Amino acid sequence: MANGTQRRPEHPGHPEPPPGHGVLSGSGRPRPSARTGGGEPPAPPPVHAAFALWITAVVAGFFEAALMTGRLLSEGDTTAGELAGGLLLRMAVFSAAVLVAVQMRRGRNWARLTLAVGLGVFFTLSLVIEPLRWLADGHSPGDALGELGVVDVLFGASRVLHLSAVLAALALMFRPTANSWFRARSTRPTRSGRR
Repeated sequence: MANGTQRRPEHPGHPEPPPGHGVLSGSGRPRPSARTGGGEPPAPPPVHAAFALWITAVVAGFFEAALMTGRLLSEGDTTAGELAGGLLLRMAVFSAAVLVAVQMRRGRNWARLTLAVGLGVFFTLSLVIEPLRWLADGHSPGDALGELGVVDVLFGASRVLHLSAVLAALALMFRPTANSWFRARSTRPTRSGRR
């Protein structure tokens, strides 16, 4: 400075914030600097909601698997080895679904497409094939209502929740705001210069 004095930061050892950082906007909230969050727009609400619904679907699937395992054990219709194999396969699918859903929430379009095709199409078909096959074997909805137990009611409610969560998540992932966000994320170069 002209008089030879330097302005020192208020907190020793901490550099002064860049100009404009922490300045209040007209709303009274701090204005974010250009570097906040790496300059990346946050996920829009439909993407956050879709993520929550995918997690809901996974939890419902886990609950259904636990109910079926308990029923098979109580009826003695299967061996422990068969049960363990089925549970391991389901746990692998559930874990993969959660990991892919996390990537979808981070803006990875491949994860959105994987969820749409893998869980949205094929897994949804697996949810509805069993009831359709049961009806095709000559049973009627009235037969099912007459034989319902507590486990059946819990399983049915969980299956409805599961299917509803998957269908709603699919719709939300492809809302216009979500499409724009995924498009922007896929065309944004990474820090290393690669896409």
